[in-house]
Amino acid sequence: MSAGVELDHVTVRFGEFTAVDNATLDIKGGEFFSFLGPSGCGKTTILRTVSGFLDPSEGMVKIGGQNMTGIGPNKRPTALIFQNLALFPLMTVAENITYGLRVRGVDKTARTKKANELLDLIALPGQGDKLMSELSGGQKQRVAIARALAVQPKVLLLDEPLSALDLKLRQHMRSELRSIQRMVGITFIYITHDQGEALTMSDRIAVMSDGVIQQVADGKAVYDDPATSFVASFVGENNPFVGIITRADSSYAVVDTLFGTLRGRNPKGLKVGDKAILFVRPESAKLGTGAADTTFSSKVKSVAFEGNMTHVFLEGVGKKDVTITVGRHSSADIPAQDEIASVTYDVDLGLVLPEGKMARE
Repeated sequence: MSAGVELDHVTVRFGEFTAVDNATLDIKGGEFFSFLGPSGCGKTTILRTVSGFLDPSEGMVKIGGQNMTGIGPNKRPTALIFQNLALFPLMTVAENITYGLRVRGVDKTARTKKANELLDLIALPGQGDKLMSELSGGQKQRVAIARALAVQPKVLLLDEPLSALDLKLRQHMRSELRSIQRMVGITFIYITHDQGEALTMSDRIAVMSDGVIQQVADGKAVYDDPATSFVASFVGENNPFVGIITRADSSYAVVDTLFGTLRGRNPKGLKVGDKAILFVRPESAKLGTGAADTTFSSKVKSVAFEGNMTHVFLEGVGKKDVTITVGRHSSADIPAQDEIASVTYDVDLGLVLPEGKMARE
């Protein structure tokens, strides 16, 4: 059985510092929901507040519609998987999995039965007698998940559990986690700074910056239709063109930039005179010329061949290069270093947003 989680105007302060600022959202029961953001953005603070290890300074957390104010971590229908997993090295796999049941007074026969069920679930059948030192990193991750599931939580909280794994194992565990979540059907709340993890696994994502939830949407919407300049610059690669809007209607806006006047979609309804940033993703741009207001030129700084694609880096403004990604089988001629390259894009793949703080500033 799963339960939804509601954050109702949750603010968390540590002295004068506001770690989470007025967070309001509704996580549905059975949803795989991720909080995504850079270190220090407040996502782990939210997780600890949901689990009961922190009390909100303002607002409330509800789980399954019940106000959790005054209810400690051991009384909440949640289980938490820590970043370091916190497995017991001197216990067997089965003993680790059933530790929470033993603490609750469940008899040995029932514990053994549950351990065997969960070992089957995590694809480690018959390995309950092994010590943790005999398992690989990915197997330990699965044991930590099984231990959390043993107490039958309605909400499973995961605090960057894959961060210590190498890239290939991390990618493998993404699909494993998502598969397990679908099988057990409970609510997963996942904390990560890794965009690939969030986009691959999540039903919906909350992108955070400086304690504020910037956007809540599914992965495709977060990537294709970011709500703020921060989201546009944090999720995936993006080329920002800063300027002032010179023409605008309800559909499109033209931005006067240092690369000329460039046009893109105007979902925020920005008006003439507004400060804005036009974003064009590297894979949305292509070498060549098109319409005057979707074409610009710049000197090539370097070219990087990466097997299935080639990255062309053009001189940008300040420290930010303009990046163009060319597919392996594109018919475009790759320019050489120091050549002047013309670049164009489809107007619907250019996105105009209000000027604001961007990631890595």
